[in-house]
Amino acid sequence: MASNKPAPEAPSPFSADTFGGAERSLEEWNPTEESIRPVRGRHRVAKQRGLARSSTVLGVGVIAAVGAGGMATAQDKAPVSISLPDSIADNLPDAKSLPGVGSLMSDEAESVPVAASAPLTTAGLTTAEAEQGTDAGEALRARILQQAEQQQAGADSEARAAAEKAAAEAAAAEAKKQQDEAEAEAAAKKKAAEEAERKKKEEERLAKLAASFSLPTFSYTITSTYGQSGALWSSGQHTGLDFAGSAGAPLKAVHSGTITSAGYSGSYGYRTVLQLEDGTEIWYAHQSSIEVSVGQKVTTGQTIGRMGDSGNVTGVHLHLEVHTAGGSAMDPMAWLNSKGLKV
Repeated sequence: MASNKPAPEAPSPFSADTFGGAERSLEEWNPTEESIRPVRGRHRVAKQRGLARSSTVLGVGVIAAVGAGGMATAQDKAPVSISLPDSIADNLPDAKSLPGVGSLMSDEAESVPVAASAPLTTAGLTTAEAEQGTDAGEALRARILQQAEQQQAGADSEARAAAEKAAAEAAAAEAKKQQDEAEAEAAAKKKAAEEAERKKKEEERLAKLAASFSLPTFSYTITSTYGQSGALWSSGQHTGLDFAGSAGAPLKAVHSGTITSAGYSGSYGYRTVLQLEDGTEIWYAHQSSIEVSVGQKVTTGQTIGRMGDSGNVTGVHLHLEVHTAGGSAMDPMAWLNSKGLKV
């Protein structure tokens, strides 16, 4: 860019009259703080704010350059020169002679680099990047991309952590479900095993009882059951269990015990009463003959009489009754079954 044209000469503001008379030349002018009138109005010099104002301007410049797609450098522009008319330049005082200014323009101050004189391409660069000649716009772009990548990596990491946590919770829930199912299955198997063991023990108990108990006769047919109603019985109901068979068939002691009664007993015909150790009484009625006596001890399966048709009967059979120790009658079939005997 070309220099400005010289301005037309004008009366010098630093004439002899300005400083109190023609006898004092410009070279002799030596103002003091008292002799200098303060500048008023809009020409007042604002207080400098140091590098803060320069940094702000520089930052705005960087943002504008990045938004435009790149960063321009000061070196790309031709220098602009500014000239003053000789009449004004020759009359200007030496800046170092001004009060409070000379100290700012010492040799040490001149050696201090001015931030604004640095090329714009060094804005935001590290020392190593500046030494390598890295472009500031490219460096800023790379840093923005790096920050975006870091943020994306953080988001991906959080997503992975959430997915892993969800997977772990799902796996824990599935493991708990399988454990609960396994425990339920084990409990069911245990219960089934306990039930099987209980049944086995019950069968063993009944087998043991069956070994110590015996049916009163063999080769029989059940003709009447306990509690059956009919006109054949004086009470209107049958009080025992009838085993029909052949005359003279042996009658066995169902369990070991003592004979407490043996003889003829009205409608019962010939009857034998066997008392067990717990006080239970077994009545054998309608016998054709009795083969034991009162007070005699008998064992399981021992013959105590013969099947017949004595008393109030309609045919040859054994009328069997079971009474508790207190004298109450009970169902003979149920009692025999409780001893492991199948009727």
